[in-house]
Amino acid sequence: MSDDQFKNVISHAKEYGYIFQSSEIYDGLSAVYDYGQNGALLKNNIKAYWWGAMVQMHENIVGIDSAIFMHPTTWKASGHVDAFNDPLIDNKDSKKRYRADVLIEDHVEKIRQKIEKEVKKAEKRFGDSFDKEQYLGTNPRVMGYQEQISTIMNRFVKAMEAEDLADVKQLIEDEQIKCPVSGSMNWTDVRQFNLMFGTQLGSVAEDATTLYLRPETAQGIFLNYLNVQKTGRMKIPFGIAQIGKAFRNEIVARQFIFRMREFEQMEMQFFVRPGTEMEWYETWKERRLNWHKSLGFDIAKYRFHDHEKLAHYANAAADIEFEFPFGFKELEGIHSRTDFDLSQHEKFSGKKLQYFDPELGENYVPYVVETSIGLDRMFLAVLSTSLQEETLEDGSSRTVLNLPAFLAPYKVAVLPLLKKDGLPEKAREIVNLLKFDHMVQYDEKDAIGKRYRRQDAAGTPLCVTVDHQSLEDHTVTVRFRDTMEQIRISVGELPALVNEKVALSTQLEKL
Repeated sequence: MSDDQFKNVISHAKEYGYIFQSSEIYDGLSAVYDYGQNGALLKNNIKAYWWGAMVQMHENIVGIDSAIFMHPTTWKASGHVDAFNDPLIDNKDSKKRYRADVLIEDHVEKIRQKIEKEVKKAEKRFGDSFDKEQYLGTNPRVMGYQEQISTIMNRFVKAMEAEDLADVKQLIEDEQIKCPVSGSMNWTDVRQFNLMFGTQLGSVAEDATTLYLRPETAQGIFLNYLNVQKTGRMKIPFGIAQIGKAFRNEIVARQFIFRMREFEQMEMQFFVRPGTEMEWYETWKERRLNWHKSLGFDIAKYRFHDHEKLAHYANAAADIEFEFPFGFKELEGIHSRTDFDLSQHEKFSGKKLQYFDPELGENYVPYVVETSIGLDRMFLAVLSTSLQEETLEDGSSRTVLNLPAFLAPYKVAVLPLLKKDGLPEKAREIVNLLKFDHMVQYDEKDAIGKRYRRQDAAGTPLCVTVDHQSLEDHTVTVRFRDTMEQIRISVGELPALVNEKVALSTQLEKL
C-alpha cells in the first residue's frame, strides 16, 4: 500500500466517523486521537471478540479491571523506573527525532525485502519445481543478505545489552542509514529516554507522592494474582485477562494510531508450573495466530518474528507481525516472562506470592506466559485491510469497507424506498424488531443507490429495503455488502438471517 493509499485510510476514518484528531478545534494534540461514533463501536466489537475468545471460551481464564494508578514501588520492582527507556537519536539537518532501534529495524526490513524479491524472481523462473528452503540455503546473493541482517542485529543487541550507545550510533553510520526527511547522516549521539508519565498524588504539593501513569496493564494483573487465585479457587495453569489504557511518553509517535501516547492493551497473563512454560509459550503462539486468522484476512499478511534482544524479564519472545500500509510491524507479542515479575514483587513488598500446588505438594512462584495485543493497532489492521476500491462490471467503482461482519459498527441499515406512503413507518417497525440484538441504522435520505454506497463505505454488512410490496406481503429486500447480491425474504425471517451473518457467537463457534 502506498503513502497515498494510507492517506485514504486516514481521511476515510474521519469522513465516516471512525477516528478524529483529539482536540482538533485547538489544532490537535500530537499522537492523541479520539474514536468517533463508528470507531467506538468497532473498537468495542474487537474488545468483545478478544474477551469472548480469551475469557468466555476458557474455564481457566478470568478477567479483571485494575486501576491505572498503582503504588510507585510497583514500577521500581518491575524494572520500569530503571530500564524502561528508548534509545533516541536526532538528525541535525531535519531536526527530526527517531528511535535508533526503529531506524535499524527499518534498514534490516529493506534487506529482507531484497531477499523476498530474489525469491519471487526465482519462483517465476523455476515454476512448480522451485524449492524455497533449498534456494534460501544455497543462493549466494540471498545468503549474503541473510549474513548482513545477522551481523547488524547481533551487533545492535550486543551494544544495547552493554549499554554502548556510542556503538549504536556507529552502527547507524556504518550502515549509512539516512534520515528519511533530510536524506543526510548528520546524527547526534544516541541517548536513553524514560517513557513513563509522572504525576502527583496529594492535595498539597509538599506532601504529594510521585506516581506514574501505567505504561502497561500487566503489572495490575501481577499485583492481583493471589487475590484472584484465592477468591476464584483457581488451579494452575490459569490465566488473568485485562483490557485497559496505558500511557507512554513516546517522543517519536507517528503512523496515525499505530504508535500513540495514550493507547489500549488487551493482555492475558497465563500462570504455569515452572518447567512447562515453553510448552505453553508454543501453545499460545498457535492459539493467538489462529484468532487473527479467523478474521479472514490474507494469511500472507501475518508472520512470526522471534526477538533477537530479549527484555530483562523474558526467556523467549515472539511478535505476530502484520503487514500494515507502511510494512510489517508488531501487532501482538507472546512472551515467556519466567517468574521475574512475581519474584520481584515478592522481594519489594515482603509478601509471599507463592502458589501451593496440591499435585506436587509444594509451594512455588509460578512462571508466566503473556499474550499482549495493542487494541489500537488491531483497529488499524482491521480498518486498513478492509478498505477497498472496487471496479464493478459496468465500469463504475465503489468504495467498500469489507469489515468482518461481526465486527462492523452497524450490522443492518433499514432503508425505506420513499419517504411517504407508509414506508418509513414500516421501516421503523423493522428497526424496532432488530435493535434489541444488533446495532441498526435507519436511513431515508437520498436515492436508494446512493444510500447503498454510503453504507458500503461505512462498512454495514446488510441493508434491508422496504418498498410498497412490503406493505402488502411483509417481505423486504436484503442486500449483502460484499457481493451486492439481493434476496427477498419475509420480515419474520430477518432476525434469524441477521444472526447467522453477523452474530459474535457464530464467530466464536468457528474458533
